[in-house]
Amino acid sequence: MDAGKAERRAGNGRRTDGRRHLVVASACVAFIAAMVGVTYASVPLYAMFCALTGFGGATRVGAAPTAGPIEREITIRFDANVAPGLPWAFAPVERDVTVKVGATSLAHYTAANRSSSETHANATYNVSPPQAGAYFVKLQCFCFDEQTLAPNEKLEMPVVFYVDPAIAQDPDLKTLTDITLSYTFFPAKTPDKPAVRASGTGG
Repeated sequence: MDAGKAERRAGNGRRTDGRRHLVVASACVAFIAAMVGVTYASVPLYAMFCALTGFGGATRVGAAPTAGPIEREITIRFDANVAPGLPWAFAPVERDVTVKVGATSLAHYTAANRSSSETHANATYNVSPPQAGAYFVKLQCFCFDEQTLAPNEKLEMPVVFYVDPAIAQDPDLKTLTDITLSYTFFPAKTPDKPAVRASGTGG
């Protein structure tokens, strides 16, 4: 009799342990799935946050400045890169330009497709030093949309921007004289819809 009770207790213990293990395993699976979901969701949210705030060297996207330019000048240097797998030549028309802070300015880049096939690409961007991203505002940019180039086509692409006069109030940037605007073009992952040209001119 005692042996039977012991066996029943042992059986109940095994079932309890099995349920406990199942609960733990289910919780782990749910946690991993949640982390994966958060990771995928965080990419567009982080990109949106950077575009709005200039965090991490990302530039801001905004409307025309409400205040006029101030006397301070900053030299904007332009950098261009092409990721592996994209047969483009990409470069700024001018390597640098000196602008008044608060004044709307225009710069141009050129991109040329060196292949015999139509290609699609997207540009990522940032500024250096990273703290300046909060004050570098783009009004128009080829980087806002996917770009497409026909075989051997060359395109000139404008960037309209200004440096927010609020930069003059930032104690960390009071002596800043140069900002580098850098772009890198990557092959588009989903070239299944027509790309939008950023008011460029073909050639």
